[in-house]
Amino acid sequence: MSGLIIEEYPTEGGHRIGHLRLNAERSLNALTLEMIEQMLPTLTAWQQDPQLVAVLLDGAGDKAFCAGGDVVSLYHAIGKSGPANERGMMPVPETAAHFFEQEYRLDYLLHTFGKPVLCWGGGIVMGGGMGLLTASSHRIVTETSRLAMPEVTIALYPDVGGGWFLNRLPPGMGEFVALTGCRLNGPDAHWLGLGNRAIASSKRAELLPALLAVPDWHRPEVTVNRVLRRLEAESREAFAELASPLRRYQAQIRALLDQDSLADKVTAIRDADIEDAWYQDARHSLATGSPLAIRIIAEQLQRCRHCSLAEVFRAELALSVQLCRFREFAEGVRARLIDKDNRPDWTFTRIEEVDEALLAHLFASPWPVSPLADL
Repeated sequence: MSGLIIEEYPTEGGHRIGHLRLNAERSLNALTLEMIEQMLPTLTAWQQDPQLVAVLLDGAGDKAFCAGGDVVSLYHAIGKSGPANERGMMPVPETAAHFFEQEYRLDYLLHTFGKPVLCWGGGIVMGGGMGLLTASSHRIVTETSRLAMPEVTIALYPDVGGGWFLNRLPPGMGEFVALTGCRLNGPDAHWLGLGNRAIASSKRAELLPALLAVPDWHRPEVTVNRVLRRLEAESREAFAELASPLRRYQAQIRALLDQDSLADKVTAIRDADIEDAWYQDARHSLATGSPLAIRIIAEQLQRCRHCSLAEVFRAELALSVQLCRFREFAEGVRARLIDKDNRPDWTFTRIEEVDEALLAHLFASPWPVSPLADL
């Protein structure tokens, strides 16, 4: 069975709506290179087709829209790249480099699509799934949504445009989300703007028929918003009793991050007197995450603060490929996803021990000209 279902549907007015469904329920719709390479030409054709007025993007089943990129395949590709040099850097793993380049091209295309792209972000949305959701113009979250960027636990960093969308969250929130990999439910995601429509999961089956029944697509953005506005108004009861933990602790978290150094910020988060289970989970992810990744996450957010979208993706491509050349990322994937012993052998035990020369090398591009120079 195909990992991606591509369909087009006619509207009442003679236009068409494109539908892309990630179709890999067993892997929680993890984003593979095959899916990406099918989506890119399809979306490019739809972008240029005047009769194609909107795109719906979702995932098979109810458990997840997309639980992230296929990092297990990346792990195996890294293992075949060759021995490390005196700096501890392996040769560029071409399969991994190709995956990240294509993934970021897809995200950039969605960001700049120019037509309504509706993403149904129900269930688990992590990593690569966050890239697709945040790149869409109409980002739907439900009472089942569980968003996260937990890359610190596998020695990566929030990529897929994270340097763009996390830097645009309320003060301190993007940094906290990135450093802790905290879970965001529907209300928190909606409050942050990562989702811009809150619709009950029971309304999912109504969405596409409602869009197809509209005869007038003269202004697609208006048409889509009218449909979503109605479904959202009918969904308020589903969200009425849900807590919004990040919003509840916003002031405290902002104060915790008001420190003079990254080490002080990490200490403040770890030592905070907040007993909420949600916060405890976030603190645990930070405490057990890669110290090297913590340094990288903070540095990447700072470097991308004033970058354009294209500059963010070019910086991410260089950093992601460099991280695939060093042992830390592969070790994180091994411990969390391959052997699942949850005992990663991190290169450094504290962020103060991270080698500055290594850090600088990881942020240096492996190419004289970025493969994404054309964005």
